[in-house]
Formats: sequence, structure tokens, C-alpha cells
Amino acid sequence: MPAVSLKCRICGTTHDLEGIGTCRSCFGPLDPVYDRADQARVTRESITAGPNSLWRYADFLPVEPLPNQALAPGLTPLVSAPRLAEELGIGELWLKLDTANPTHSFKDRGVAVAAAKARELGLTTLACSSTGNLANAVAARAAADGFEAAVFTPAGLEREKLIATSVYGATLYAVQGSYDDVSRLTVELSFELPWGFVNAALRSYYAEGSKTVGFEIAEQLGFQLPDAVFAPIGSGALYAKIFEGFREWKELGLVDGALPRMYGGQAEGCRPVVTAWENGEKVTPVRPATQALSIAIGNPADGDYAIESARASGGGFFSVPEADIADNIVELAHATGVWGETAPAVTFGALKEAVARGAVGPNDRVVLVVSGDGLKTPGLVSHLVEAITIPPDADVVLDLVGAAV
Repeated sequence: MPAVSLKCRICGTTHDLEGIGTCRSCFGPLDPVYDRADQARVTRESITAGPNSLWRYADFLPVEPLPNQALAPGLTPLVSAPRLAEELGIGELWLKLDTANPTHSFKDRGVAVAAAKARELGLTTLACSSTGNLANAVAARAAADGFEAAVFTPAGLEREKLIATSVYGATLYAVQGSYDDVSRLTVELSFELPWGFVNAALRSYYAEGSKTVGFEIAEQLGFQLPDAVFAPIGSGALYAKIFEGFREWKELGLVDGALPRMYGGQAEGCRPVVTAWENGEKVTPVRPATQALSIAIGNPADGDYAIESARASGGGFFSVPEADIADNIVELAHATGVWGETAPAVTFGALKEAVARGAVGPNDRVVLVVSGDGLKTPGLVSHLVEAITIPPDADVVLDLVGAAV
């Protein structure tokens, strides 16, 4: 395993590779530190010879992979969307379909890494705070790997996401409050209970799983970097870690091309990162008021880190009107056959805004991260169901079809 320590992003203090969520000196976030000399032996050929999952990138992750892990996530499709690219006026558009992960979102990646660390630490329960997708991923991973599971969500979360958590046998706690209230509760509990809170005490390991989205995009493009990448902004970790993955491989000479411009989207009703970006300030917490519940995080833990990544990449952030979210879901589905949930709808809205402002155009190869499946939030488009009731009579159908042409 090439990881050698954890290092505070704020004060630089190093820590052992233990189950610790924040720096003991300043309470700042911790990131794994790797032995780059060890990683330098990795080649494109050794990567492509690896397993058909995110564990092909084990040399860039801070845990030893579990042997024969069931339902291993990763290596999700990267598909071209030429009709939508033409409509938008951009050179190439690729959709990274993390809906193909075991519980249909990118969260399966980080949980797989965190679960491996939990096993290493001898923990027997996986836990998390979640707006839905992480709850599904933790519950399923616990079932697959033999952990108990405890999941904390805001009360009032979409029922579809609650069902997709409960079915795996997880204990579900509906907390009266926002996601940020839930997050504070689980951070407090992580000091009291011997559980593996994946986005608290194990966050340093969990967040690293998102780097593999960047690794896969580069590999699937023939180890070439795209020109621009669009991702949703919830905590900010997915966005920042994708860029970190690109940068790691660029430094090691594993990819060709310039680092891509990173663009992020937030819903208008919860845009702390967009506001900070526009004002040139640090992120200030807000109270979410958005229908995009999967990214309704008013106090994003990695918001400032995402802004640093945007500056380093030459990208930026856009907010999307609440009234456009459902329409974006439908437009993306009609143009590509891909049904994303609210987060990809916001990401797509950010792409459209970037095109309108001239940030991307006909010479760009663009990747849009579809981070979660529309089956998780069907209520926003349920009004589209308009079935034509008919008898079992072919002549009736022919008459209707004939009248329509």
C-alpha cells in the first residue's frame, strides 16, 4: 500500500493511518500522503491489467483492497452524447455514468474504500450521515461485506431513497433537521460509538474513492485528459477529488494533455460554493432551500477545497434555477436516453450556463458526471405520465396512429 500517513490540509501536521476524521492540532481536514516513488512503477499496462473495478487503482488508494470484494464498484461506462453535443454547440460530450455502480451513484466508490479501512481497524458497524445516495451505498456495502449498518438522514427525505436503504437491513434514523444538523450529530457520535462513520472518522479514506472517477475518465479516453469536466457540488469532495486524480496521474506521466478545466453546479436554493466563488471569499454556511436534496448541503466540508481546485484548473461554478431542475432531467433524458436525478440535472444546467457564457465551445471535449440515477427521485417528473387508454384492438391503435401521421 503506497499511503504512508495522513496530513492536515491546513497546518501540515502528519498523523498515522488511523481512523481519525480531523487534525488533532487544528481540526482541519486530513488527506492521505503517498509514496510517489512507489507509485512511479505503475504503468498504463499494469493499470489495464487490473480488476474490472476501482481496485485496478489500488496503487493510488490509502487501503489494502479486501480480497474478492463482492459488488465492487467502479469502471462505469463513459458514453458519447453526440446529439446533445451538437445541440449545445460543443465539440464532444461524454457522460460518465456512475449510475452503473451497485446502488446507482458515485457514493459506492468511497464507501468501498472506507469499508476496507473499517475492516482493517476491526470495526463491525458502518455508519454515515446522508442525503440519500450515501445511505444506499453504506447499507448495501454493509450487507455485502458482513457489517452492521446505521444510517442517519434528514427527516422528509425522498421515500425511494429510504426504501433503497432499508431493504439491505440497515437501521435507519430520521433526524429532525437539515443535512447539516445530521452531519453534526454523526460527527459527535463518531467520538462516542465504535462505529465506522464513513464521512466522519473515516472521511480521509472515503473521500479518496472519488479520485477513481478521474482515473477512469482518463483511462477510458485512452489516457488522454478531456478539456473540461462538469460535476455536482454537494460537500465539494467529488469535484475536488476528480481533479486531484487527474493531477496525480499527470505528475506521474500516466496521461497526456493539459489538466482539464473543472466546472461545478449548485442549485439556486443551496449555493454556498457559488456565492463564495463569485465574491472571492471563503465559504459561508447557508440554510438549504432546494429540491435537489442529494446536494442540499449548506455547510460543505470541502467547499473551500473545491474552490482551490477551480482556481488551479481555470474552471468555476454556476448556479441553476430551481425551476429548471425538472426540465433539465427531462432534456437530458430526451437527448441521451440517460435519466439522472437532481444532482446531474443541476450539473447539466451548469454545462448549459457555461456554454451560454462561452466557457466551453466547439473545440472542447467535455465530460459530464452523471452521479446518480433518476429512479431515486421520480417524483419530479411523475407529471409526465400520460397514457392513452385503449381496448385490446389493433384497429383502434391503427386508427390512432393513422390520425397522428
